[in-house]
Amino acid sequence: MNAVIACGGTGGHLFPGIAVAEVLRDRGHEVMLLISEKDIDALALSGRTTFQVEKLPTVGLPSAFSPAFFGFIRRFCESLSLCRSLYRKFKPQVVLGMGGFTSTAPVLAGRIRGIATFIHESNAVPGKANRMTARVVNAVMLGFKECAPFFPKTHTEVTGTPVRTELVRLDRKVARQKLGLHEDLPTLLVMGGSQGASGINQALIKSVPFLQGVPLQVIHLSGTRDERLVADNYRRENVPAYIAAFYHRMEEIYSAADLFVARAGAASLAEFAAFSLPGILIPFPYATDDHQTRNAEIYARVGAAILLKESEVTGELLARKIRELIQDPQLIQQMAANCSRLAPKDAAGLVATTMEKYTTHEARL
Repeated sequence: MNAVIACGGTGGHLFPGIAVAEVLRDRGHEVMLLISEKDIDALALSGRTTFQVEKLPTVGLPSAFSPAFFGFIRRFCESLSLCRSLYRKFKPQVVLGMGGFTSTAPVLAGRIRGIATFIHESNAVPGKANRMTARVVNAVMLGFKECAPFFPKTHTEVTGTPVRTELVRLDRKVARQKLGLHEDLPTLLVMGGSQGASGINQALIKSVPFLQGVPLQVIHLSGTRDERLVADNYRRENVPAYIAAFYHRMEEIYSAADLFVARAGAASLAEFAAFSLPGILIPFPYATDDHQTRNAEIYARVGAAILLKESEVTGELLARKIRELIQDPQLIQQMAANCSRLAPKDAAGLVATTMEKYTTHEARL
């Protein structure tokens, strides 16, 4: 079949979408990826030439009373028109939206065309775009079962959040060598999602002076804006660290780390679980409906992670939590085991199978 996956805007939409696309391609299907105009989308897809990739206007929903609302309507209509034009040439049998308003127009264009349409919601609380789009799709696929009550009138299937096929565990020492790190030093991964997070960066900068004397090295993915600031800080405090704005081969990063400090985006959480990586979650406090906190609570409840609110985080508190984990290898081991139990079992395969099932059924009809 010909499948369209709309997955642009953030790494949380893009990377799970790529994971599903890889499975569909391996099963012999043709895949078109629809992404946004953001640099992060193009950067994440660089080097991937096996999919047809098209860019759509970036669409974010402002307040209905904002002057920007008219711009939103215009870009949404442009996006819808472009999708219908692309579909006339590509002739898809199925459209999957991974969330965000960048995926709403592609799904609606599929509905107008009369083909099978789906959305995937990775978070424990759905975003506005998926709540609206759910009304026109055949099924909603979920990362967390806790999200099902938000879609009472739509068929839901719990698939988990897809993880890219290249994310396979490497030997820890080899991974650390590739990053220029010590082979036998406890390693903390710090990241804020695909675009970095200043709140996380600042929290770590404030915590490092309180970690003097703790055997520790850091992998810090800072985002572009804070890269130099972060690098200067580790150098000043004499802490061995690998710092980058963004890193393509995340399997090396995850394999090298013992624990993390991170946001609680659903795609990142699925990847941490796939690598049995425990740590400290500091949810983004301004996420819609505070969905990152709801995601983090699921991990904290089973002892896979420690949940800290950004408003309560001080350098001293964060340092104390990091120190407690590093000085208790048994606790890290137990948390890692708890985390692995949350790992999605072939989520991308389940999503792909659902898409095939509906298109096969429609073909029989």
